Amino acid sequence: MANREEPVNGRLSKLSLLKTGNLVLIDAGRLMLWATDTASISSVQLLLYNTGNLVLRTSEDEILWQSFDSPTDTLLPQQLFTRDTKLVSSRSLSNYSSGFYKLFFDDDNLLRLLYDDRKISSLYWPDPWLRTWDAGRSAYNNSRIAVLDSLGYFHSSDDLQFKSADLGIGPKRRLTLDVDGNVRLYSLNEMKRTWVVSWQAFSNPCMIHGICGPNSLCTYVPHKKSGRMCNCIPGHKMKNDTDWSYGCEPDFNLSLNDDEVGFIQLPHVEFYGYDIKYFPNYTLEMCKKKCLQVLSCKGFQFKQYKFEEYTGYYSCYPKTLLFNGHRSLGFKDVMYIKLPKANLSSYEKHVQEFRLECSGQGSTQLDRTYKKNKENGSLKVLLLFAYGLGGFELICILSVWLYLSITEQGSGATTQSYLQVAAGFKRFTYAELKKASCNFSVEIGRGGGGVVCKGIFSNKHVAAIKRLNNANQGEAEFLAEVSTIGCLNHMNLIETWGYCAEGKHRLLVYEYMEHGSLAENLYSNKLDWEKRFNIAVGTAKGLAYLHEECLEWVLHCDVKPQNILLDSDYQPKWRISVSLNYSTEVQLRIQASQELEELEMVTGRSPTGVCAIDDTGKKEDKMLVSWVREKMDESAGNTSWIEEIVDPLMDYEYDIGWMELLVSVALLCTAENRDARPTMSKVVEMLLRLESGD
Repeated sequence: MANREEPVNGRLSKLSLLKTGNLVLIDAGRLMLWATDTASISSVQLLLYNTGNLVLRTSEDEILWQSFDSPTDTLLPQQLFTRDTKLVSSRSLSNYSSGFYKLFFDDDNLLRLLYDDRKISSLYWPDPWLRTWDAGRSAYNNSRIAVLDSLGYFHSSDDLQFKSADLGIGPKRRLTLDVDGNVRLYSLNEMKRTWVVSWQAFSNPCMIHGICGPNSLCTYVPHKKSGRMCNCIPGHKMKNDTDWSYGCEPDFNLSLNDDEVGFIQLPHVEFYGYDIKYFPNYTLEMCKKKCLQVLSCKGFQFKQYKFEEYTGYYSCYPKTLLFNGHRSLGFKDVMYIKLPKANLSSYEKHVQEFRLECSGQGSTQLDRTYKKNKENGSLKVLLLFAYGLGGFELICILSVWLYLSITEQGSGATTQSYLQVAAGFKRFTYAELKKASCNFSVEIGRGGGGVVCKGIFSNKHVAAIKRLNNANQGEAEFLAEVSTIGCLNHMNLIETWGYCAEGKHRLLVYEYMEHGSLAENLYSNKLDWEKRFNIAVGTAKGLAYLHEECLEWVLHCDVKPQNILLDSDYQPKWRISVSLNYSTEVQLRIQASQELEELEMVTGRSPTGVCAIDDTGKKEDKMLVSWVREKMDESAGNTSWIEEIVDPLMDYEYDIGWMELLVSVALLCTAENRDARPTMSKVVEMLLRLESGD
């Protein structure tokens, strides 16, 4: 973008190619605001290539200037990203001046994301607390170059690699650093002429620094378009009602004595960075005292590090700035905020409303405490009049809606209203799906919810088409549930393409998984050790996404290999489906029993029963977990027990050390004490650490 911070007015502006070989941008009043500062004695041409590159070149094909060398916030396929280039986000969706987020190669040769508002700056991708190799990156290069190829693969010299969900030749793509600090890969839907996200750096936007500004908390809310909700912490108010990036400011006198302040607890809250100092092995009282002694201390994090979990030790992190606040059930520790002691009771009441709940009973938007202004009589009259007029209009609208609903039997107005809710999915006709599936003749799966058939559309796209059994379900109800599926976005969940709600027909269209279910492959020789390990990691990532983001409208049930499907690269994805028994909920046939699936992949045996020989020589059936535990206990540290339980189909082609650790992780998840079981994110972390050799 030429002259980004002070753009031209757009009316009397002009881009001119001079005979001297200089390309200039002139604003109204003939003021030159930008130029390529190029010159040539031969003739020049300005060409827009099919790649999107705008090129100024001579008649001898010498390139004088090209737009690919000066990206703004977007990278196109084949456009090289180098040490001399960077992407900078826009300030907002309507303000294209430079925003707070930058993508660049740092001095360690790593591709990073940075938050920078000129007062505060912090690196947030890859995770700053990870070592380079733990983040899957390598600093051992000096080329500093990256590129998105025409197939949808992104490769970087620091070993960062990812791919588009619609990998292959065809769709037009762009990689953009969006205004919210997330890097997203978009693919163009030619039919709808809309851009669809096919990869993103963060599924949880609250992990992006500065997303809600200082003195505020970010909560992941998947059904919101932004994916998040910002709230001021107790005792603070929003600084700018139109822009959360300004954050919140104290609503109390900052100059208070030590005996005038106290602390309130914010459970499941973490503020990253800006620690005064790290104080290990501290008690809560010691930490409070330390924060009171430092005037600049705004509060403190009281938590256990990973290596402290089994020692009972806690560490104290006093904060000079409450920034990068994030609220999630994944955080088990507590944040303490310093506030005036006189108002602690009112703040505590606010915290009760502020708590995260995941009871399945729904969620409530959190209120903030605002000061009431003195009532204005004239304003009150105007408001009453506005309320009355609004109520009358609402009655009229509802009357028209009810009339249309009755006369069109639910296929008109109701459908159109829910089409907005189900945006992003294509609505297929029953005839289309019947033709694509050859009258539903190729069955590829069957379950309690319905029958799944293979379908091939006219554009050669292959899909899985599921005919739901519940023909009596209302269309509005069905579309509401379909739209809820659209809130789920993860690479290890099956992608839903569209639906059909026509008459009594209720169908869902999914991406087709070439290698079928894990169950179909588990007892064959198709899955070597590496594939099985990658499947374990992928399924754990999918569960971690669901379990720890508090999706109260998601039910978890029935983890088994039949519900894990494998794509062409044997990457796993969970099967999701619309609930047939719950009118307003989506049912994911997934349960927190990932450990059984891992043991089944390792052993090749059913989790419900293993045929074993007891001491008397008789055969007996044992649960898989019990059988594996017995084998491990009998070994007394000998690695031969692994060879006894491993699936014979792997033919000893595996790493015994890896296998032993994988089984240990699975058994840890089956601990009788519920609190001793690791979270799914912890399981993912342990598996990835195993993969990296740490």
